[in-house]
Order: sequence, then C-alpha cells, then structure tokens
Amino acid sequence: MHKLPTIKDETLRLCALTHRSYVNEHPEVGEHNERLEFLGDAVLGFLVGEFLYKHYPNMSEAEMTRMRSNLVDEKQLAKFATQLGMGKIILLGRGAIKEGGRQNPSLLSDTFEAYIAAYFIESGIEKVRDFVQPLFATVAENLISSESNAEPKNLVDSKGRFQQWTLERFVQNPEYVIIGESGPDHAKEFIAEVRVNGRVYGVGRGRRKQDATKRAAEDALKKVGLV
Repeated sequence: MHKLPTIKDETLRLCALTHRSYVNEHPEVGEHNERLEFLGDAVLGFLVGEFLYKHYPNMSEAEMTRMRSNLVDEKQLAKFATQLGMGKIILLGRGAIKEGGRQNPSLLSDTFEAYIAAYFIESGIEKVRDFVQPLFATVAENLISSESNAEPKNLVDSKGRFQQWTLERFVQNPEYVIIGESGPDHAKEFIAEVRVNGRVYGVGRGRRKQDATKRAAEDALKKVGLV
C-alpha cells in the first residue's frame, strides 16, 4: 500500500494542496499550487523517462514516448492521487466542492504534480524517485500489454509526428503557445496554438495545457494532410 510522503514544511505542504478556488475565498492564505504544479510536471516527466530507460532496455524510443505519456497523463495521475487519498485533503473553495472537485481527475492530477514538486523542493530528487518509481512499476506492465501503449490512433504521438514533419520541411521545431483559457478555476479549458515560422498550423483545447497542445498538433496534422 503506497502512502503519501511527509512534507515537514507545513507552509510548503499547504501550498501544494491549495487550489486557486480556495485562495479566491480565503485571500489571506496566499499562494495556490499552480506554480508547484508546473515544477511537478517537469520532475515527473524526467523521472518517468529515467524509469523507462533503465527498466526497459529493449523498448524503442517510440514505445517509451507512448508509455511516458500514459504513465503521467491526467487519468493515471488522478488514479495515483485517489489511491493516496489526496481528494480528502485538497483545500478547495465551496463552489469547487459542490461541483465534485474532490473527484475531478484534472484537479486531482494537478494536485499530485504540485505535491511532487513540494516534496522535491524539501527532500530532493532521490527521495522523489524512491516514492514515484514503485507507483510507475505498479502500472507499467499492464500498460505494456494493453492497447493504451499500442501504436496510437489518437493524440498520443501527434506532437512527435508534427515535429518530424516540421524538421523535414523547415529544419525547425514547432512552437506551442497557450493563447487563452476559459471556465471556472476547478474546470478550466486551455486553448493552444502550434506555430512554425510564426504561422499558425493548428489550434487545440484541453483541460490541461499539455492536452491542448496535443490537440493543436493533431489539428495541424490534419491540415497538412498527414491524418
């Protein structure tokens, strides 16, 4: 049974668990967890890449890319958060609670990322690695044998495919830009554009920024005739 690691710095711990909707109702609290969420996303991305590289030496780059996407996507991170009981301890505004925020996959996954960042700040990468690798291991083998890690028919590899196209055609990587957001704090939708040489090739929407950029890449692939 996995347990949430302890963060001794109570200010840091509370920041990791504090959603924007709670700060809106309790401004005296101070900072919400969105900056930590940003850092946690990067820490998890590195650690899952390292995990796959070390534990699956025969896995191709494409397979590792798909596996990484599946291990740290919103659905899987929300499952980790639920297993660790995080839904019960998130600090939410009244409106977010009424609308089921404690069970909201996007909110749960964001809080998980924020908590990972806070733990990283206090204890360092080794402690975070010790915590997350057993989580990855519990689901990795099931993902390998499931359709979730099969050759993608949807968004999983859209960004990689579009990047390959832009490199071949322009010798330049695409640029992803978040151009807007809408909706309440606990159910935001982000809008992303993918650009090459200043030209917009695709637009996408998603509950997370990374989902919006993936959908922008998929839109771009359609427009250039690759899907």
